[in-house]
Amino acid sequence: MPPDTPRMVRIPRWVQLVGLPLILVGAWQFMSAVSHAMFIFVVAALIAILLNPIVRAFCALKIPRALAVFLVYLTFAITFVALGVLAGTVIATQVQSASTVIENEFSTAPGQTQTPAEMKLDDLQQWLDDHGLSQVNVRQLGDKVQQKVNSLDIESVSGQAVGVAQGVLLGVAESLFNVVLVIVVSVYMLLDAPRLSRFLRRLFPHAEGEDDLMVRLERALLSYVRGQTLVSLVIGATAGGLMWILGELGIFQGGSNYAIAFGAFAALTEVIPYVGPWIGAIPPMAVALAESPTAAIAVALAFLFIHQVEGHIVIPKLMGGAVGVHPLLVIFALLAGQQLYGFAGVFVTLPLLAIGRELFWFLRERIGLEPWGNGPVPVEVPVEVHGPAPPPPTVPPGGGPATAGS
Repeated sequence: MPPDTPRMVRIPRWVQLVGLPLILVGAWQFMSAVSHAMFIFVVAALIAILLNPIVRAFCALKIPRALAVFLVYLTFAITFVALGVLAGTVIATQVQSASTVIENEFSTAPGQTQTPAEMKLDDLQQWLDDHGLSQVNVRQLGDKVQQKVNSLDIESVSGQAVGVAQGVLLGVAESLFNVVLVIVVSVYMLLDAPRLSRFLRRLFPHAEGEDDLMVRLERALLSYVRGQTLVSLVIGATAGGLMWILGELGIFQGGSNYAIAFGAFAALTEVIPYVGPWIGAIPPMAVALAESPTAAIAVALAFLFIHQVEGHIVIPKLMGGAVGVHPLLVIFALLAGQQLYGFAGVFVTLPLLAIGRELFWFLRERIGLEPWGNGPVPVEVPVEVHGPAPPPPTVPPGGGPATAGS
């Protein structure tokens, strides 16, 4: 029996004109009405697509699929717990220490009337005045910042403490419920993945040796996750290493003390495209400003270097064509994801673009639109002949060219 070959399905013109717009409008209305449920299932589907190759590898060892799914989730749970313990010891200690440094910068020490930040602003203002830049009033800006910091008094918001606590508890409970729901839905998807693959193979037959839709989606998502993980590790290690070097050189004393926390934060924010490296620079810049202007300039130059390395070396080499769509489409998708689902929508936007691109090319190979033609069809108009019709052509003896008449 010959192998199945992809068949092209042509969508008629009347469906293109009437059916497709109605389907798009109906799909948008449906997704808007069940946006929360749609987000839960989208996240669960991404997790299932990502873990399905690992489950399939366990099944190749003659392990039942249900047990393989359990082992995969158990492995990931142990990994996350180990990372949580690491974050709760080393990183949390460094974060607390760095926040204490910033807090002390805006606090008045016993026997002093000014905070360290105000003293540094006075020194900077004096330097500007000595160099003919007295019109730049940094002291006024510093006073406004100090007022904002002083306004963050716990006693002034004590009446709202109960409401804030209730909101936090409700948010944590809702988040935990969503996490459990995502895990349950993804488990069901992983258990039914072989049945779904068989259905898609019957719906979209493919030639022998060609990957089916599920395999192509898995490969696209794994390519993106692998590339993004490597990029985050490289950028995080680079940021932490540069902060440690600045600390060892005496330029930024806090750099060597909080290098691990700075690197971990830079690796985490690297998941956010375009603005991730700049967000990752905020904590070290805050600590460097509390230390000295020279340290702040050195940190700014270090993260500018990281941004250039990311854009010209790391992303092209490690990410490659993992997403493979135009940057304008990426920016629009990120803004749309943030508007629809907040910060969580930003994290799922690029994985969705990666598998969406693969799905688009898969369907394009199998579904086509009936052409509308290249223009009006020419109509033959009969020519009215006046007078007697010309005589038929005659062929002279000898096979010469035909002539009209005698």
